[in-house]
Amino acid sequence: MTSQPSVRLWPGVVAVLVQWLCWFVAPALGIGDGLTGLIGAGIGTLAVLIWWLFFSRTRWFERVGAIAVMIAAVVATFPFLDKSIQGGMMGLMFRIFVIPNLCLALVAGAAAGRRRSVAARFALTTVAIVIGCAVWTLLRTDGIREGQPQLAWRWTPTAEDRLLAQAKSIEEPPAPPAATAPPSIPAPTAPVAKKDPEWPGFRGARRDGIVRGARVDTNWSASRPVELWRRAIGPGWSSFAVDGDLLYTQEQRGEEELVSCYRVSTGKPVWKHRDATRFWESNAGPGPRGTPTLSNGRVYTFGATGILNVLDAATGAVIWSRNAAADAKKQLPIWGFSSSPLVDDERVVVAASGKLMAYDIATGKPLWSGPNHGGSYSSPHRATIDGVAQILLISADGTTSVAPADGTVLWEHTWGEGTPIVQPAFTAEGDILINAIAATGGLGIRRLSVKRDAGGWKIDERWTSTGLKPYFNDFVVHKGHAYGFDGSILSCIDLADGSRKWKGGRYGEGQLMLLPDQDALLVLSEDGELALVSASSDKFNEIARIPAIEGKTWNHPVLIGDVLLVRNGEEMAAFRLATAR
Repeated sequence: MTSQPSVRLWPGVVAVLVQWLCWFVAPALGIGDGLTGLIGAGIGTLAVLIWWLFFSRTRWFERVGAIAVMIAAVVATFPFLDKSIQGGMMGLMFRIFVIPNLCLALVAGAAAGRRRSVAARFALTTVAIVIGCAVWTLLRTDGIREGQPQLAWRWTPTAEDRLLAQAKSIEEPPAPPAATAPPSIPAPTAPVAKKDPEWPGFRGARRDGIVRGARVDTNWSASRPVELWRRAIGPGWSSFAVDGDLLYTQEQRGEEELVSCYRVSTGKPVWKHRDATRFWESNAGPGPRGTPTLSNGRVYTFGATGILNVLDAATGAVIWSRNAAADAKKQLPIWGFSSSPLVDDERVVVAASGKLMAYDIATGKPLWSGPNHGGSYSSPHRATIDGVAQILLISADGTTSVAPADGTVLWEHTWGEGTPIVQPAFTAEGDILINAIAATGGLGIRRLSVKRDAGGWKIDERWTSTGLKPYFNDFVVHKGHAYGFDGSILSCIDLADGSRKWKGGRYGEGQLMLLPDQDALLVLSEDGELALVSASSDKFNEIARIPAIEGKTWNHPVLIGDVLLVRNGEEMAAFRLATAR
C-alpha cells in the first residue's frame, strides 16, 4: 500500500467533543434534559459520519470498511453482553449508547494511523472499534438513573448480592407458611374490625400524598432531622403502609418476592412472607412495585408478577392468595404489575395492567372485572363524583370510571397514547386532574368536569396544560394549584387555567408529599436527598435540603407523626423531624 496525505482530524475531534458533551457531560451537570442531550448527541454523530465519509481524506474503501466493521462489531459483541444490558429496553439502549464509543474509536484509530500506510491505519482503526465495543462486555447495568444507565463492572456484587450474603450470617424472623398461587379457597371468614391505620397504603388514606395535621420545624440547620435507624433492604419500588409500630413493604430477595413487616421504632424485622417468584427488567431492576394496603388487621399486596396476597397483619399468615394476572388473562407488562390494592367495603380491587379485578375480601372469590384497556402502571382510585361512589383507573386508553359493586362502566374519557403511572387528583370544586404520557415524553395534565344528569354522565375538558408533566412522580393539589414534576424539575401550575406559575429545583425522578398545614412540600429526590420546598405559587423556594439515603430512590416517602420513613432499592431509614412550635 502507498501512503497518502495525512488524515484531516480536527473536524472529527470537534464532532466527537460535541457528541460527548451533549450525551454525557451536560446531563451530569444538569444542563438541559435527556431529549436535549439525545438531539445534541445525534447531531454530533451525524457530524462524525459526514467528516469521515467526505472530509477525512482517507481512501473510500477505508471509509466504507470502517462503518462495516462498526456494524459487525456491534452484532458480534451482543451475545457476550451481560444479561442486564442484553435484556429489555437496555438492549436497545446499548445500540444507542455504544455509538459514542464507536465514534471516539473511529477518531482515535484515525489519529493513531494518521501518518501511516493505508493498511496500517485501517488495521489500527479496526482494533480501536473492536475495543470500543468489547469494553461493554465487561460492564453490567443496575438500571436507569436520571435517564442514564447505572454502569458497573460486571463482576462486582450488586446491592442485592451483598444483602443476600449478609442475610446468611444474621438471624431472620421465622416466615409463615408460603402460599401457592392460587391456593384452595378457605371457608369465609370476616375480618375483625380495628381502628384505622395511621398510613393504610399507597400515598395515604386518600392516595393523594397529603399529610394532614403535620407541622415540622423547617429550620433544619438548627433542628436537623435525627436518624433513628437505617437498614439494608431488598430491591423494589414499594412504599410503606404503617399501623402503630409496624410498617409493611415489599422487596425482592434472590428468587423470592417478599412481603415484609418491620418495627417503626427500631427497623427490626417482625415477619416475612415469601413467594417463589422473581421479576426483573433492565431499566428499574428487580423487585415488586406495588405498596401494601392495610385494612381491618389484614395486609393486601400485589406482586410484580401478578400474585395478590391477603395476609394476617400481625403474623403474616396467609388468609388467601390469587394469581390476578392469570384471572385477568394479562401478560406480564414490561415494567411488571405495579398496582397497589384498593380495599373498598367488602372487596379488594387491583389493576392488572389496565384491567380492574375485584375480589371478595373474605374468600378471594373473583367478583367482577372491568373493561380490558391498554397498559397501566397506575392504581385504582376511590372517588365520589356528583354524589356517586366510583373507582377510577387511568390507562393507555384514557380514564375509566366503574361502579364499585359490579364493575359497570359509568363513564370514560380518552386521552393519551403511552402507559400512565400516576394517580388522578381532585380540585376543591370536584373536578378531576388526570395525567397522560406519550411514547416520546409527557403530555401533561388535563382538568375534567364530570357531572351526571338525566342523560347520563357528561365530561367537559376545562383545559390541558404542559406546565406540569409528571412521569412516575405523583403530584399534589394545594390552594388552587398543583405541584409536581416537569421532567426532573419541580413545577407549579394554576388550576384555574393550567398556566405555569414557576419551575425550579432539580430532584431527578423524585417523589413528594404535601404538608398543607404549613404550606410545604417534603421532597425525596432521586439521589436520596430530603428537601423542604415552599408550597407557594409565588416562586420556587427551597427551604432546606439534607442527604438521607444512598442509591437511586424512586419510592414514595411516608410521614407518621414526627417520624419520616424513606426507602429505595438498597436501604431504608427512619428520621425524627422536630415539630414546629
